[in-house]
Amino acid sequence: MDEMNDLVIMKDQQAVTSSLQVAETFNKNHRDILRAIDDLEKDVRNFAQMFSITDLPDTYGRKRRAFYMNRDGFTLLAMGFTGKKALKFKTQYIEAFNNMENELKQGYSTKNVGGYQVPDDYRGALLLAADLQEQVDTMKPKASYYDQLIANKSLMVTTAIAKDYGMSAKEFNKVLHKLKVQYKLGGQWFLYSKYHNRGWTSSATRIVDGTPRITTKWTQKGRVGLYRLLKKHDIVPMIEKLDIRTVVIGGQR
Repeated sequence: MDEMNDLVIMKDQQAVTSSLQVAETFNKNHRDILRAIDDLEKDVRNFAQMFSITDLPDTYGRKRRAFYMNRDGFTLLAMGFTGKKALKFKTQYIEAFNNMENELKQGYSTKNVGGYQVPDDYRGALLLAADLQEQVDTMKPKASYYDQLIANKSLMVTTAIAKDYGMSAKEFNKVLHKLKVQYKLGGQWFLYSKYHNRGWTSSATRIVDGTPRITTKWTQKGRVGLYRLLKKHDIVPMIEKLDIRTVVIGGQR
């Protein structure tokens, strides 16, 4: 089981695995795993809650499009993996998810110091630090979302941007259509002429089952443009909807 230890990792306080790890474990081509995930995105309403797009280095150290997925995302993806060997790997994955999530649930013991509950061991201190960091993140100035946009240079799929606004890709596309940002033609979304020369999107053609398919992604310039446009219509990202909360330690304010 030693070789299975890295199946599941901790990312953003959640147990996840990556599409690259799944491809390696099940001895599948990564592009086939990506194709399967892309197909799920079209049909699964809460796709963004289970999968998040990222860039990960392949075996040659080259950055490649990849996904992180939680237990539900992995379970959905692995449904089609058959055979005794695949069953063994799926069982080991679920066990790895369970172990990682159990560690999160264990929490930490505390003692009273000066009227405050503080952890009494090193592991507890680490967990407390993680708890506090998560709360501090919610207290950042509202401008931090804009700061994140201009600092990020990678291309974004609609699902990832929609998640920032607490929407599914389908809902987000409908909003942009209503605001006359884009229209749908032949199953593909295109920008209206008012926006298509602003460098908001980047398109690429890939072959799926022998058929060319256009994939459109948003540039960070487009993401900033959407942010400014949507804000004029009182549509703001989730991070700007959060009220500043008081950090609570062990129930003490």
